[in-house]
Amino acid sequence: MLDNLTQRMTRVIKTLRGEARLTESNTQEMLRMVRLALLEADVALPVVCEFVTKIREKALGEEVISSFTPGQMLVNIVQRELTALIGGHYDSKAAELHLAVIPPAVILIVGLQGSGKTTTVGKLAKLLHEKQNKKVLTVSCDVYRPAAIAQLKIVTEQIGADFFPSQQDQNPLDIAQDALDWAKRHYYDVLLIDTAGRLGIDDRMMQEIAQLNAKLKPAEVLFVIDAMLGQDAINTAKSFNDTLQLTGIVLTKLDGDSRGGAALSTRYITGQPIKFIGVGEKLEDLEIFYPERIANRILGMGDILGLVEQAEQNVDIQSTHSLAEKVKKGGAFDLNDFRDQLAQMKKIGGLSMLIKKLPAQFYRAASNTDMSQAEKHIRRMESIITSMTPAERIKPELIKASRKRRIANGSGVQIQEVNRMLNQFEQMRGMMKKLHSGSCPKIMREMMGISPTRR
Repeated sequence: MLDNLTQRMTRVIKTLRGEARLTESNTQEMLRMVRLALLEADVALPVVCEFVTKIREKALGEEVISSFTPGQMLVNIVQRELTALIGGHYDSKAAELHLAVIPPAVILIVGLQGSGKTTTVGKLAKLLHEKQNKKVLTVSCDVYRPAAIAQLKIVTEQIGADFFPSQQDQNPLDIAQDALDWAKRHYYDVLLIDTAGRLGIDDRMMQEIAQLNAKLKPAEVLFVIDAMLGQDAINTAKSFNDTLQLTGIVLTKLDGDSRGGAALSTRYITGQPIKFIGVGEKLEDLEIFYPERIANRILGMGDILGLVEQAEQNVDIQSTHSLAEKVKKGGAFDLNDFRDQLAQMKKIGGLSMLIKKLPAQFYRAASNTDMSQAEKHIRRMESIITSMTPAERIKPELIKASRKRRIANGSGVQIQEVNRMLNQFEQMRGMMKKLHSGSCPKIMREMMGISPTRR
């Protein structure tokens, strides 16, 4: 997420922390570095100017707390101001969807073509349906883009919500009104409306969505913006907000290698909160936007709270407890357990998702590793274990040369891959034995590559 900005800001923060004292010259140099990092990330110039001005004012007026160095205090100021820029401290009343209306709560999704509106409708429907237990209906008013209606139908069916059919020869206003009438008669909690987009702002599109807004009186008008849009994001956001009075923003494609800073400027330009961010192509890849956490990630401090929440939501707690009890009682860690652990990692979001939420020093340590290849390797290991017999999974000692050949053929890999997987399993089993014997400090030293200090 915002990798270029994060890399540059991390270097700035590292320099800041190293300062034992602040002078006018080194403060000016650091502010110049911050300004360049933001401008190169496509953050709008007025936003950058105000941001740097606030940091300068706070830095000059801030008393240094005895437990911090001046450099650390300046880091703290940058973190606070960046959090304020993109949304301030998380306010659940402002950030959550306002659904406390007479049902159905209408949510109008607007934005340019290609910004990810239809996928966002599906992601929101999934979130509302699964996390908030809402009865959700979706409808497409995009009668211009080929297959737009069919795309939303497929996405909606994937998550188990309901879809209201429409045709390309219908009027968007009629489609929306028919869907609203149907939702009222069938007691839906939420109606999600996917609107038409264009490659750029045009009067006809703006007039159409303005009419939809006036007719439906939606509880939410969410503006979907592509993080890769660049400086055009500013003008686009302003045009939509002037026409509709947006209630929130959804940033999409933040998992790409984009600069993304312009998208962060939309909150400043519109005055509306960023409510969600799209961090992947899957329907579950929609996250609530926590300004402080995102600021920490941009500054290379990681998002440990987000990582913990992701684990809590996706990890099979019962399975984890069962394995812990098994190891505690001296039970053998077998290949079934190993495969379960691989599956748990995939549920959390895979290696790349995990690592991106770690602080910069850990992220940099893994940056030389091709995460896509590492995840392919995990899938191959799962395939190898699946190709074994139940007896072989429970007792790996049975796996000799002839069995390895059979397993390799069954999983479509070379015998060397089978040997490598078995070696990794043995390393994991060795760690489990040490856990049972109470050698946790030794395990941590081995994981961190630290030798015991000699006295």
